[in-house]
Amino acid sequence: MTGMFLNLLPLSEEGSNPLVSSVKDFALEHWMDAVMVVVLFFAMTIVASWVSRIIRGACERAKVEITLSHFFGRLGRTAVMVIGVVIILGKFGIETSSFAAILAAMGFAIGMAMQGTLGNFASGVMLLIFRPFKVGDVINAAGVVGKVSMIDLFTTVVDTPDNRRIIVPNGAIFGGTIENISHHDTRRIEVAVGTDYGADLDKVREVLDKAVAKVETRIDEPGHQIVLAGLGDSCIDWKVRVWCKSTDYLGCMEETTRIIKYALDEAGIGIPFPQMDVHLDKLEG
Repeated sequence: MTGMFLNLLPLSEEGSNPLVSSVKDFALEHWMDAVMVVVLFFAMTIVASWVSRIIRGACERAKVEITLSHFFGRLGRTAVMVIGVVIILGKFGIETSSFAAILAAMGFAIGMAMQGTLGNFASGVMLLIFRPFKVGDVINAAGVVGKVSMIDLFTTVVDTPDNRRIIVPNGAIFGGTIENISHHDTRRIEVAVGTDYGADLDKVREVLDKAVAKVETRIDEPGHQIVLAGLGDSCIDWKVRVWCKSTDYLGCMEETTRIIKYALDEAGIGIPFPQMDVHLDKLEG
């Protein structure tokens, strides 16, 4: 059919057209390769979609973050398409080894230029895989304390208690210590108390124990502790430890401190504070 179409083109005075002859010869010689390219293209598209679905399905079964599963699916699809393009170029006689070298050089240059960005991306992937925290958790990471609002591949969005939104690079988070403050349902508060050296230790312990029993936001298990911590410079150091729900942490801390202060005042037990004595010596002139 190609030959019939080419025969309809105008001929030169000698009865043949060199350009037409060249095109005709090329078409007759490579028509099979052209058909193969079309078949490979459609096959490559089908395989790429199939690979993408398999990867996304595997990620969903492994309960991988949906953002990460979609990215892996697109990455697999792109890899299949690139391999298919290289095969197609080889069918037309194009040297694919040089093409691969060019791609490698471009990839190296882009990697060097985006070193920090790629580091944040890699950290984002690790955060989504290992999930040290999730959206809604309160964390302390990269010097920022707040509730996680969003986890992307490059950054994590955190809302602070005073309603500021901070966007933190994932590299800074994953490269340091991550404290998931709200991971557990319960937390322990600790109130430091100092009493006079003249106060009876057993009486102080009894007063503190009765005071803690009045804290409404505490929980009974695993129970509270009254610890004689040490002998300070100006007072006897105590630590009062109370367990509460994580959501009641600040309220329980304030309530416990308030009740302890009133209990010590009622029992006549002093809470000393640092004092400085200044002596003025009169110089004889």
